[in-house]
Amino acid sequence: MFLYTDFDQNLLNERVAQFRDQTQRYLEGKLTEEEYRPLRLQNGLYIQRYAPMLRLAVPYGLMNSKQLRKVAEVAQKYDRGYAHISTRQNIQLNWPQLEDVPDILQELAAVHMHSIQTSGNCIRNTTTDQYAGVVDGELTDPRPTCELIRQWSTFHPEFSFLPRKFKIAVCAHPEQDRAATTFHDVGVYLVENETGELGYQIKVGGGLGRTPLAGHVIKPFLAREDLIAYLDAIMRVYNLHGRRDNKYKARIKILVKALTPAGFAEKVEAEFAHTQTLLKVQPSVLAQMDAVFQPFAYEPLEAENFEAWFQLYPKFKHWFNINTHPHKVTGYRIVTISLKRAGVAPGDMTSDEMRLIADLADQYTFGELRTTHEQNIALTDVRQKDLFELWQVLDHGNLARAHIGFLTDMICCPGGDFCSLANAKSIPVYEAIARRFDDLDALYHLGKVDLNISGCMNACGHHHVGNIGILGVDKKGAEYYQISLGGNSDHDASLGDILGPSFPAEDIPDVLEEILNTYLDLRLEHESFLETYKRVSIQPFKERAYADIN
Repeated sequence: MFLYTDFDQNLLNERVAQFRDQTQRYLEGKLTEEEYRPLRLQNGLYIQRYAPMLRLAVPYGLMNSKQLRKVAEVAQKYDRGYAHISTRQNIQLNWPQLEDVPDILQELAAVHMHSIQTSGNCIRNTTTDQYAGVVDGELTDPRPTCELIRQWSTFHPEFSFLPRKFKIAVCAHPEQDRAATTFHDVGVYLVENETGELGYQIKVGGGLGRTPLAGHVIKPFLAREDLIAYLDAIMRVYNLHGRRDNKYKARIKILVKALTPAGFAEKVEAEFAHTQTLLKVQPSVLAQMDAVFQPFAYEPLEAENFEAWFQLYPKFKHWFNINTHPHKVTGYRIVTISLKRAGVAPGDMTSDEMRLIADLADQYTFGELRTTHEQNIALTDVRQKDLFELWQVLDHGNLARAHIGFLTDMICCPGGDFCSLANAKSIPVYEAIARRFDDLDALYHLGKVDLNISGCMNACGHHHVGNIGILGVDKKGAEYYQISLGGNSDHDASLGDILGPSFPAEDIPDVLEEILNTYLDLRLEHESFLETYKRVSIQPFKERAYADIN
C-alpha cells in the first residue's frame, strides 16, 4: 500500500495545527458558525442530529492493522467505543466532542490517517473493488489508478469549492462491479483497446439522491497517461457550468443531462485540448504507482481440500462457500467478515472487534485489510490452510455469520437515529428485517438478494440500486417507508421501480415477506430475485404486497 513520505507527513501535521487553531477560535467566539462551517467540512466534521460526526478517510478502502488499532484506540478514548463503515469505504465516528477533534486528527496523523476531503463540495474519497489486486479475472490492479487520482485531487486548489460534492469510482473487473461505478459523478473503467493497450473508459453523470441517474460513456478509450488531464478537463467544465444557485440541481449529473452527454463531452474535449500536454502523466510516475502495489511474497501453496472439515462442521462449510472468495494465487482465499448482526447497527464495529480484526490481519494475512462498499471488512490474503482456524476465532467473536450477498447482508445508512437530514430511521427497520429473516437455511433458499435502506432521498444507503430498496419518507410527521424493486449496481446497472404507496414501519417485515414469497412462487429453476423480477416485472409483486390493503 502507499506509504506517506516526510512531505506527506509534514503536510498532515500542518493541517492538524491549522484546524486546531480554527477550532479554538470558533470555540472562543472569534469565528462565526458561518465562517467555521466550510473549515470543519474540509476536515470531515459534520454536525449531526445529536453530536458531531467525524468521517475518516480510507483511500480506496485500504488500511493496515496499525491504522485500525489506532481507530479502535481513538474510538474508545474520544467516542463511545465503536466506529461505522460507510458505503464510500470510509470510517465514521458518531459521538466525538468538538473540542477533541484536533486531538483525534493529531493521533490519526501519526499512522498516516486523516479526514481531509471526506465532506464538503470537493472531490471525495475514490472507491474501488474491495478485492482489488487479488481477485481473479480483473484486467489489472485498479489501486495504482486510485492512488494517482488521490494524489491529484487532494488539496487541488481549483476544485476545493465545487458546485457540489464529487465522487469518483474505479473498476477493473469486466464481469463484476463491486463499487457501483456507473452511479458516480465519474466512473473510470480499466479497458483494453483493439491493439491490447491498457487504458480507460470514462463515464460521467451518474449518481443517486433525489435524481438517480446512470452515467454516460463520454470517452470510450483514454490512454493511461492522459487520465489526469481528462479528469481535470471534466472538473473545469463542471466548475464553470455547474449550477450554484440550487444545491438540488448542482451535481454534475444535472449538468450532463442539461447539456446532453454529447454536448458535455464536446466541452470536455475542448478543455482537454489545453490540458493534455500540460498534465500528461510521465511513464516514470505510472511505473512508480504500479510499484507501490506489487504483489506480496506469497508462499508456494497447494489448494486445500476441505471435504473432511465440511462433513464435521457444516457451519464452516457455509462460511467457506459464502464468506470467502477465490484468490488469484493458488493456496490463498479472500475472506469477508460480516459486520451485520442483529442488535448491532450494520457496519458498526466495537473497539475490541477492531483490535481483534487487526490481530487477525497480522496473524493470517500480510497486515492489510479492506473496508467494503457493503459495510463489511475483507481480509484478502488468507492462506487456505488457516481458514478453519480463522473461522473459529471469528465465530467465537460473533463475526462469522455466513450471509455475504444474501438478504440480511444489508446496506443501511445511519438514518434518523443520527443524521439530521433523515426523514426516518433506518436502523430499526434493518433490525426488524434481520430478526424476521434470521434463519440461514431460508436465506440460502432465497438465493442472493441485495437489500438497501436509506433514511432519506440523499440515498446514502443506495436504496435506488438494491434488488429491493427501502426509503424512509415523512408523512405529516410520521415515518413511512417506500419500497422499490429491480435495482442493480453491477455492470448491467438498473434503477429500482417504486412498488407503490409507502408503508408504516411495523408493516415492512410482512410486506417484504410477501414480496419474497411472490418471488419464490414465480421463479424458474436457478433464477435469482433480479432475474425473476426482470422477467415478470412489477405487477405480481404489487398485487401481492397491497392485497390486504385493497
